Amino acid sequence: MHAVTWTAPAFQRLYDKHIPEWRRDNPYLRYIISVPEEEIKQAHTECKLALIAEVQKRSGMRLDSSLFTIGFARRATGYKRANMLFSDLERLRRIARNSGPLQIIYSGKAHPRDESGKEIIRGIFRAAEQLKDSIRVVYLEDYDMDLARFIVSGVDLWLNTPQKPHEASGTSGMKAALNGVPSLSILDGWWIEGNVEGVTGWSIDEDWQKGNNQSMEIASLYNKLEYIIVPMYYGRPMTYAWIRRNAIALNGSFYNSQRMLSQYLKNAYFPENHTNAMIT
Repeated sequence: MHAVTWTAPAFQRLYDKHIPEWRRDNPYLRYIISVPEEEIKQAHTECKLALIAEVQKRSGMRLDSSLFTIGFARRATGYKRANMLFSDLERLRRIARNSGPLQIIYSGKAHPRDESGKEIIRGIFRAAEQLKDSIRVVYLEDYDMDLARFIVSGVDLWLNTPQKPHEASGTSGMKAALNGVPSLSILDGWWIEGNVEGVTGWSIDEDWQKGNNQSMEIASLYNKLEYIIVPMYYGRPMTYAWIRRNAIALNGSFYNSQRMLSQYLKNAYFPENHTNAMIT
């Protein structure tokens, strides 16, 4: 995941101001930890307004920048379970009614031969229609890198619900972290390492080594939203901004292609040079 490519303009300016060496050395992003939460919050607000404008341009739907916004955007296929959020529509309505209003942005294409992926997209459209009086749900067409940049930087929470152990990595969550967007994710792929519960984001279910128990995962997803995440967003916004900052400092600074290539060089391609350097 190339850090500069996936960092939104508002956050690029913030990093240039406080961490001018970040473009040359991505791990310097860890120093964001000393930047005031209010500046993180302001940069995110700019990204969110840009996303909302793009949603209106593409779909005609007018979203509200004050509402808690969940994002899910990736290839539509069965194991990614994009429709898990809609497993219990009445529970979702209750969360929006009691914990705070929600809006949800989806995007992603299915392979032309992937019938299960196409059916998942149709199911999301059906759920959106059923929820239209209580929760706005939009599915953006023509998903590509340009659209992805808006979504990974503009939503308030990045949702990821793969069936374990099929998540090869999960780079979309890494892109979101670069822009101060925490994840709520199944413990699979990178999130096994990247999740620090309540610090960089939240897990769905608690144990990455267990097999899939979808009913438990659905309960965990709803419980985290209802009792922890949404109330924090509306009731303790600076705590939520603190988590945004942690996502950048702990995840954005580490889960990037520069760090990956550096480790390949040291540990795989030229391990003898690294060993000799340590000895001398």
